[in-house]
Amino acid sequence: MKRNLIILSLVITLFSCSNSDENSPTPDNTNKVLLLKVDYLTNEFEGGKELSFDTEVSSMTVSNQYVQPSDFGSITLTYAELGETLFDGTIFWNGTGQMNFPQNLLQANQFERVLTADYIVPASGFENVFNPDTTNYDYDPVWLPVQGLVKVREYLQSNPLATVKLFLYTPSVGIGNPEEWDWIIIMKN
Repeated sequence: MKRNLIILSLVITLFSCSNSDENSPTPDNTNKVLLLKVDYLTNEFEGGKELSFDTEVSSMTVSNQYVQPSDFGSITLTYAELGETLFDGTIFWNGTGQMNFPQNLLQANQFERVLTADYIVPASGFENVFNPDTTNYDYDPVWLPVQGLVKVREYLQSNPLATVKLFLYTPSVGIGNPEEWDWIIIMKN
């Protein structure tokens, strides 16, 4: 009798654990977006941040809200399906704006790199989500310093048909200083 009671208790415990595990999201199933910053002039990877969202959606449309700087302007990028901010920065005419969101980017040396020398490009290419002058850019030099990051490879593997989104953030315009400009790369898992 005692043995049957122990077995019954064990079975109940196992079933209750498996039910709660099914309902709670695992870190691999959360909706994440990776933002990476690459220097405009040197194409050097400077850092990045991974954002997590509670709501799971399969697509990611990036919409922008641009305030053209007569003196002060701004650019805000939004994850349209969720209404969540992905990027927010000010733009100054004959001055220098700043990136307000995201903050506390991890430094480039905090990202692991793959040990192989292969070069991988996104299957669906690139989408410039903010290009007010419709300038034609070569994205390969921008992509080169980040394509070998372990995190980038994980995102490409988990969402192989996704388009890599990017834009050139120019916090200074007018007599702008390209040394202050950065490419922002956005990927969804």
